[in-house]
Amino acid sequence: MNHDSHRPRLAGPFLIRHGLALALVAALAATGLWLHEHLGRAEAWVLITGAVFGWLLQRSRFCFFCILREWFEERDPRGLLGILVALAVGTLGHVVLFGAWVPDPGAGHLPPRAHIGPVSWVVLLGGLIFGIGMSLSGSCISAHLYRLGEGSVLSVFALLGAVIGFMLGFRTWNSFWNAGLAEASPAWLPSSMGYAGSTTLQLLILAVLAVWQLRHLRPADSVQTADYTLSGLWHRIMVQRWPTWLGGAGIGLIGTVAYLRTEPLGVTAELSRVSRELGSAMGMVPDRLRGLDQVSGCIVTETVQWIGNNGIFVLAMIAAAWASALLAGQFRVERKSLRAMASALGGGILLGFGAMIALGCTIGTLLSGISALAVSGWMFALAMIVGVRVSLPLRRLLLASG
Repeated sequence: MNHDSHRPRLAGPFLIRHGLALALVAALAATGLWLHEHLGRAEAWVLITGAVFGWLLQRSRFCFFCILREWFEERDPRGLLGILVALAVGTLGHVVLFGAWVPDPGAGHLPPRAHIGPVSWVVLLGGLIFGIGMSLSGSCISAHLYRLGEGSVLSVFALLGAVIGFMLGFRTWNSFWNAGLAEASPAWLPSSMGYAGSTTLQLLILAVLAVWQLRHLRPADSVQTADYTLSGLWHRIMVQRWPTWLGGAGIGLIGTVAYLRTEPLGVTAELSRVSRELGSAMGMVPDRLRGLDQVSGCIVTETVQWIGNNGIFVLAMIAAAWASALLAGQFRVERKSLRAMASALGGGILLGFGAMIALGCTIGTLLSGISALAVSGWMFALAMIVGVRVSLPLRRLLLASG
């Protein structure tokens, strides 16, 4: 992944860009204070973590699809190393919290609110469909959200498609529940291996994968010219892409803190809520969704009056990514072909459908799930990787002239 190749792109006069970025930061701060005073500390904390999360994603280009594509097509390991760092940091953080909340993991109690999903072929199918949707749309859901802040037109179509996909997922949910989820149980590694054994096993797997990736690291990939002048530091921090491993470490920490203070990291809960309400109004979603309130994941199972905590998180994430893109000169609304927009829309439908039946996406099911030592997180990850791999040729074919 060549971070230096993403040079700043002007999106207007310097003062306008920076003034708007500062206005966005000020608005986030003011909104956080208002939430703290009128709703509570939890909502204010959700906004802060969402803003930091969006900033990290944009600065480090933390996009699961981009990372996998660059590995498959260029054998560039740096992005995958960033994901492994995020999972390792998240695992250590979650285990510390679990040890305090569930002292005896073998007693049959799961950590509260953790994204520990059922072990079922439905999760594998959801991951596979989600991976194909990533290829066709060009990103996962979290990356499409932060790319809204960069002015991506394709992300608008992909997220619109995701809403449709969620509605289709809700419409077919009862069939999937009866066929593969009703009898499935969550699998939490510490319940059978203890904290020491499960943590050691998971970190060992991540370490083996990291060593494998380091073998493909080219010497030129890790060499950067140091410039410690004031303008050089500004460029490295605000303009130049951060190393993905740095973004991964930050994301792992955010995931731990978010779980401690509010709820596990995820970006699809509010999207699923909006989709469910819209689908219900259109008569697409059944009145009763069997067992949905019995499974754990990044899918809303209850309605809220206006906007949920995840909605606050996502809006703060987009605003912070927008501010970051403006400061870096990376905000630009580009014209895209009808073929590219159709591919983004179709891929978005698959993203939403896959996330619905798998109870989350690369953040909620994969990142939060694996960090919580859930087998379902690994299942989703493997199926998603297969989905990306098998669909890359189709992506190249569809966009050959787009």
